[in-house]
Amino acid sequence: MDDKLKAGELLDGTVIRSTGSWYDVSTAGGTVASKIRGRFRLEGREETNPIAVGDRVTIRVNEDGTGLITEIHERENRLVRRAAGRRVGREHVIVANVDMVWVVQSVDLPPPNPGFIDRILVVAARNELDAGILFNKSDLIDDVRSPFIEELTELYESLDYPVRIVSAESESGIADLRGEFEEQTTVLVGPSGTGKSTLLNAIEPGLGARTAEISERTRKGRHTTTNVTLYPLSFGGYAVDTPGVREFGVLDFEPGDLAHYFVEFVPHIHDCRFPNCTHDHEPGCAIIDAFERGEISDLRYRNYLSILDSLRLGERDIGR
Repeated sequence: MDDKLKAGELLDGTVIRSTGSWYDVSTAGGTVASKIRGRFRLEGREETNPIAVGDRVTIRVNEDGTGLITEIHERENRLVRRAAGRRVGREHVIVANVDMVWVVQSVDLPPPNPGFIDRILVVAARNELDAGILFNKSDLIDDVRSPFIEELTELYESLDYPVRIVSAESESGIADLRGEFEEQTTVLVGPSGTGKSTLLNAIEPGLGARTAEISERTRKGRHTTTNVTLYPLSFGGYAVDTPGVREFGVLDFEPGDLAHYFVEFVPHIHDCRFPNCTHDHEPGCAIIDAFERGEISDLRYRNYLSILDSLRLGERDIGR
């Protein structure tokens, strides 16, 4: 046992990594590999994981220097997605107690996926989390790729989402991005191959987050980050690396509430003829009228309809 730790001692800490049934908890006495008290295990809950990275907990130190999690403190917020599998309504908590969510996309290899972006932005808004978009691999921008990146940047900036275009490879924009992470707990979420771990290694040299190359055959990334991990940053704050996800299932929404999380829809919602309007077929819909006038982008409206359909299906067929 670490000399700093005493058997029976109670310590508060933060979960920085989850590996199966073990949780690494960062405490004033060091990082303690801990297990969860049985009564916490998904008792009457629809979450797949009772404890998430970022959770603040209390542990009791065991004789062998491991810990037992005895208390889970109240969360300020959380980022969740629909759990894998076909059981409707189950959610997976990706991370708890964060200040900022960056949706990481590549300029190419793999190409940007606006449907994925909007799903995360909607979930972030639902959980009162600030969010922005990071386009990595700016060194790949050419005359073919540039117009689409410019279109997406202009669109999301017009909606007051911060957009950053960087390259972990060349370190273009990394110095400015480092300032965005300072004194905050920031999570990176995106598909495999977009360079989340590489970005973190560029932001914090020597961090050692695992990376891998893109598959030339599929033009998609290979999974290297297998567990959510919270890293302390030398300049203040924390960064959370997450495994790549190809789809991001949305849940815990009523279809009629979805429009409230598309910021450009909000000014029109109360002008609809029907109070329970879902904005996809009803007569007298102010949002459809705004779309037809060109005040709402075709891309965003199509993404709204895709998420709306998946909510109606109970996410049995997750749109991308």
